[in-house]
Amino acid sequence: FAVVSVSQVPVAEGKSVQQTVEILTRKLEVLGAEKQGTFCVDCETYHTAASTIGSQGQTGKLMYVMHNSEYPLSCFALFENGPCLIADANFDILMVKLKGFFQNAKANKIESRGTRYQYCDFLVKVGTVTMGPSARGISVEVEYCPCVIANDCWNLLMEFMQSFMGNHTPSIPSVFGTKHDSIYSPADTMVQYMELFNKIRKQQQVPVAGMR
Repeated sequence: FAVVSVSQVPVAEGKSVQQTVEILTRKLEVLGAEKQGTFCVDCETYHTAASTIGSQGQTGKLMYVMHNSEYPLSCFALFENGPCLIADANFDILMVKLKGFFQNAKANKIESRGTRYQYCDFLVKVGTVTMGPSARGISVEVEYCPCVIANDCWNLLMEFMQSFMGNHTPSIPSVFGTKHDSIYSPADTMVQYMELFNKIRKQQQVPVAGMR
């Protein structure tokens, strides 16, 4: 495991999503980062089926089922403000069987895809976030490979991100606050992606140009 920061980069003024992704990846290449294949993180939203919600006016819970190409044998199930369950890849089949309890909000499927870059001890993934056919935003994941305690390496991570993200360098992720000196885990990365995807969903009901 390694410590990871996941953040959103706004689309550059007058540019499309794709052009902004190219600007970022060019900066990485100028630094000396090398391409190391591709990545994909996807997220499907399930809501509690109406039949299971009591008559006391309870609201349904949302559950997010996520996959990350870095962990091909795992499936992550996250509740809003709740636990993150790490299951094996067959969990998707189980969700189909649970459709009486959880229903898939198919229109809400969202994913980030892009290129992985290696630079010294850092792994950087710049992704285009899409919902349906349209690009909705840009995600940047930066992993510092030698370290497993978030607080020990945040300053180093931030310094490196400033070298290619400039003013868009993120502040410390909220998951770091609860970790203190405990070991960072893949679930913490998925929580960050869930937060980013939800932020992008809320921000943009209107599609952004740039997926051609």
